[in-house]
Amino acid sequence: MTGQRFLIILDVDSTLTQDEGIDLLAESVSPEVGAQVAAITESAMHGHLDFAESLVARVRALAGVSLTQVGEAAGRVRLTQGAQSLIDTLHGAGHLVGAVSGGFHEMIDPLASDIGLDVHRANRFETVDSVLTGRIAGRIVDSRAKADALRQWANDFGIPLQNTIAVGDGGNDVEMLRTAGVGIAFMAKQVAKDAADVSIDIADLSLVLEHMKLG
Repeated sequence: MTGQRFLIILDVDSTLTQDEGIDLLAESVSPEVGAQVAAITESAMHGHLDFAESLVARVRALAGVSLTQVGEAAGRVRLTQGAQSLIDTLHGAGHLVGAVSGGFHEMIDPLASDIGLDVHRANRFETVDSVLTGRIAGRIVDSRAKADALRQWANDFGIPLQNTIAVGDGGNDVEMLRTAGVGIAFMAKQVAKDAADVSIDIADLSLVLEHMKLG
């Protein structure tokens, strides 16, 4: 690997992890809510729905869910094959790894700590007395916000944009994929493939290393 330092930013749901966290949470409410939320998620991932509007609708369906239920759903999220190997290899070579998600900190924070991410950003549920209100607190992490996070972190770490790599799978990743020095579509919907420089169609994140021109 070269002496240059790289910043790798991963989408979370269906990229860093095998699952859509909000879908798992919705399933814990009822089969009907699970099906409703999953259908909205799928349409948004293909780019057929505005992401922010779709997220508002999905979170509205979760009003009354407890933070305990959120934690239980987070515990069922499965890391994608090769993810830890990718992170450990990059860290071993002195590079930085982060994640930015249209999902929620309440589900992602434990995972980020476990796998050793350098930075991560996501949405937050609005809660009252540890119960979800059905609303989102603060700015929604949409496609533009993901690209903004990549630029901010690159600036914070003193890494030129050409030394950034973004990895994602859906419509909410399009701007990030286009902004990065290398955009990698991972097991992706066509809208993400069209925005990316490279596509990986095997569910193993360690394959990202083959496309990074690090050596």
